[in-house]
Amino acid sequence: MVDVSVIIPTYNRLWCLPRAINSCRNTNCQTEIIVVDDGSTDGTWEWLQLQKDIVAVWQENQGQTYAINKGVTLAKGKYIRFLDSDDFLYNNAIDEQYKKAIATGAELICSRVDSYDEATGEVLVAPDLNNWNDFLEIQLGNGYGSHFLGMLFHRQLIEQVPRRPDFAFREDRMFLLEIGLLNPVLAIVEICAGCWVKHSNQMQGNYSGLKSQVVNWQHLQIFKKTLQKLQSQNRLHLKYKKAACTILWPLAHWIAKYDIKEAFEVVKWIYELDPNFIIPEKGILGLMYKRLGFKLTEHTLHIRRLIKYGAS
Repeated sequence: MVDVSVIIPTYNRLWCLPRAINSCRNTNCQTEIIVVDDGSTDGTWEWLQLQKDIVAVWQENQGQTYAINKGVTLAKGKYIRFLDSDDFLYNNAIDEQYKKAIATGAELICSRVDSYDEATGEVLVAPDLNNWNDFLEIQLGNGYGSHFLGMLFHRQLIEQVPRRPDFAFREDRMFLLEIGLLNPVLAIVEICAGCWVKHSNQMQGNYSGLKSQVVNWQHLQIFKKTLQKLQSQNRLHLKYKKAACTILWPLAHWIAKYDIKEAFEVVKWIYELDPNFIIPEKGILGLMYKRLGFKLTEHTLHIRRLIKYGAS
């Protein structure tokens, strides 16, 4: 019987994949490492053939989400965790979280995840999770929500929540929100599970133009779906509304760069959710939003960008 399955999707990341795999080895619990090569062309597949202690599978390039879902179909573990091939775990993370899962019967075990700068080796320590009382509220909000690499999931949760390719750019947030909607039994292990690695080839750092519009649209749809689901379950409590507004406000600002009408609809929705919503910006910008209103402020910011950059 496998205790923990670790699923690692990868594409042309032979430069960091060995580090990710090594971080999952040498556990006391029975761990299987599943690596899904999403059609790499940098020698990844050839290297994987030399690794005798992992389950390796190759597929034509389809994208990370498809690779993750393929890995899930192969997983035999009672618990499952996901690890991007550029990130890594700390040595004790799998064992400590698995022990907590067995001791408590928890369906979701969480620990903090620090950030690691690939260029400098600097580690940015994240906040502890000692105030995590409601996983869904945390994931809806704009505060520190850790990272899925710091989470261990009971396989019954994963069987109910497939990863969604239709939300590819914001798929990780959709996944964690859907997990939260299941109201899983939560346990916290106060360790750092590993590091989310920052580097120049990260997908999240390359959103611009049309892609950024798609990202914002996907983000908005995710929150609409989630809050509609909570409403249908009579669970749309004020704490969830307030948490969501901390994301929806900056999202409205980004949407306004391309579609002021749609952005204003988001702002109207914010005040429907929380009539007492307080604009978070301080200083001159905050004063502009309060005195001029959202539309006129965004139009002013648009003109400023035109003058500064000569483009919309």
